[in-house]
Amino acid sequence: MYKTGVLGAGHLGKIHINILKEVDFTDLIGFYDTNPQTRKEVASLYGIKAYDNLEELIENCDIVDVVTPTLSHYECAKKALQATKHVFIEKPVTQTLEESKSLVKLVEEAGTKVQVGHVERFNPAFKKAIKHIENPLFIETHRLAQFNPRGTDVSVVLDLMIHDIDIVLSVVNSPVNNIQASGVSIASKTPDIANARIEFSNGCVANLTASRFSMKKMRKSRFFQKNSYVAVDFLKKNFEVIQMKDITNPDPLIPTIDLGELGKKQLHVIKEDAPDENAIKEELKAFVNAINNNEDPIVDLYSAQQALSIANEISLKISKNSSLNSYQ
Repeated sequence: MYKTGVLGAGHLGKIHINILKEVDFTDLIGFYDTNPQTRKEVASLYGIKAYDNLEELIENCDIVDVVTPTLSHYECAKKALQATKHVFIEKPVTQTLEESKSLVKLVEEAGTKVQVGHVERFNPAFKKAIKHIENPLFIETHRLAQFNPRGTDVSVVLDLMIHDIDIVLSVVNSPVNNIQASGVSIASKTPDIANARIEFSNGCVANLTASRFSMKKMRKSRFFQKNSYVAVDFLKKNFEVIQMKDITNPDPLIPTIDLGELGKKQLHVIKEDAPDENAIKEELKAFVNAINNNEDPIVDLYSAQQALSIANEISLKISKNSSLNSYQ
C-alpha cells in the first residue's frame, strides 16, 4: 500500500488528513506544516505524526498531497517530483502558467503521476449528469460563497471560478476563440466578484459568474444543447434533465410543447439526487487507482494547465478593464 504524506495543515489540509486517516486505499504516515504550533495542535487532534521538515516527510512517503497555499504549490511539488514521488496538488495547480509548464517537465523526468484537485469533477451529481451532456451550445454557471478571508490570497477567479472553468473545458471539446471578463474588488485587494464570457470555436458560449461576497451559497451549472437542457446543483448534489422528444406514442401525463412549424414535442424530465459521496475522498481514491493501474489521472497536469491558462486570461481582462475604468 502506498504511503501518503500531507503538506499543509490549514483548513483544507485538515480535511485531507481527516479523510486519509480513515481510508483503506493508502496509508497516511503524517503531515508537515510550516507553523510549529499548527503541527503540535494537528498532531494531537488527529493522533498522527507531525514531521519537523518538508524533506523528511517527502523522503518517507510515496505520495505527497500538497494542500498548502497556492503560492507554495510549485516549490512543494517540485521538491516531491525531484524525489520521484507521486504528487496530488490542490487547485489551482500553481500560481503561474510558467510554473505549471515547469512541472510538466519535472513529471516527465520523474516518471511519476500528478493529479490536480479540481474536485467538482468528482461531485456525484456531475458524475451522473455528464452522461446526458453532449455538445452543449450554451453554458451558464453561478458559484457564490460567503466572504471568508482565508481564500483571499488569490482572486475569486482562481479561488472559485476555476472550478467551473475546469468543468466547462471538460465538456466542450473545442479551442477557445475569445474571452470577455469584468470584476470588482469589494473587501480584498483582488477581485471578489467576477463574470466571464468564453466563446469556443465550435460556437459554444459559456457565461461564468463567481462571487465570494454573497449572502447565500450557490454552485449551479446549466448546459443547453440540441433538444435538451441539463442543470447540475453541485452544492445539493442533484441534477435535472429536460429532453424534447418526438411524439410517437402520446402520453397525456407528459407535457407537450408546440414549436409551430417544427411541430409538437413532449418534454421528458429526469430528476435525480446523487449518492452522498465525499468528492475529496473520491478524487484521492481515483489518484491512487491511477497509480496502481498506471493510468493517466482524471485531472492531469495538462487539464489543470488549460484551466489555469483560461483563469489567468480572465484575470488579465479584468485587470485591463479595471485600469480603463479608473481613468474615466
